[in-house]
Amino acid sequence: MTRLFTASSLFLGLFTASPHGALAQKTPEVPESVTFEPGIEYTNPDNQHLKLDLARPRIGNGPFPAILCIHGGGFRAGTREGYDGLCLRLAEQGYVAVTITYRLAPKYPFPAAIHDTKAAVRWLRANAAKYKVDPERIGVTGGSAGGHLAQFLAVTGDVKEFEGDGGNPGQSSKVACVVNVYGPSDFTKSYGKSVDAAEVLPLFLGGNLEKARPLHIRASPLYWVTPNAAPTLCIHGTDDKYVAHEQAVWMVDKLKAANVEAELLTLEGAGHGFKGKDAETAETALIAFFDSHLKTKK
Repeated sequence: MTRLFTASSLFLGLFTASPHGALAQKTPEVPESVTFEPGIEYTNPDNQHLKLDLARPRIGNGPFPAILCIHGGGFRAGTREGYDGLCLRLAEQGYVAVTITYRLAPKYPFPAAIHDTKAAVRWLRANAAKYKVDPERIGVTGGSAGGHLAQFLAVTGDVKEFEGDGGNPGQSSKVACVVNVYGPSDFTKSYGKSVDAAEVLPLFLGGNLEKARPLHIRASPLYWVTPNAAPTLCIHGTDDKYVAHEQAVWMVDKLKAANVEAELLTLEGAGHGFKGKDAETAETALIAFFDSHLKTKK
């Protein structure tokens, strides 16, 4: 098929309401081997009717591994459609892939987005039979703010306080693995290292570091690492002006210290929003990581 979405269009900004995150995305061409179902409601917090787009193999009884894709946009912008292209490519590779809308700041500050992403994982398990999903093989990825939310899922699978009331309470929100694409790990160290953290983080966390330090800590995946965290691949560029490369180093080091499998793919000279060869390298690594952790039943 002709790809209407390039890999670089997948990775949206974290601390910026980038035009890529704000504009509606053109629906990519759907391959003949894939079934694409957009606009499925998965939860309805505060009467928001949150929806997801789902791509899956057209042929085969499964059950297939699944991947949840979470868009970026500084916790205040972005749309799920930015990940439709990747979802279609993942479906061609034998995955059920979904991309979700979640509640945005400042109207819905932390932890609303956390509640929504966990509701999406629970929805996948509750609907596993309908969509031929293996509930034991669910991975998650996201870029930027989405990388943070994906990483948060990976380290808080057993933390009940973040489940929210988004439906299917009998299901688990644990994930089997995560690919975190330049998502932050420690908000307390973002100020001064990001070009607009001082503008964006107070909207998500209800105040700056001086006024809301406890929330900055509570919302940082780094502080929730335990030996129960999911295997992790972090992908980050060394020239990222929005989320410093060191954020990924800290995350991987702490996971390894807890005896959790963790890898860091560093892209030398890459900024925030991969393009060209960097985008291709990142997507290749992402798919390889998911294949190694989700394609074979443990």
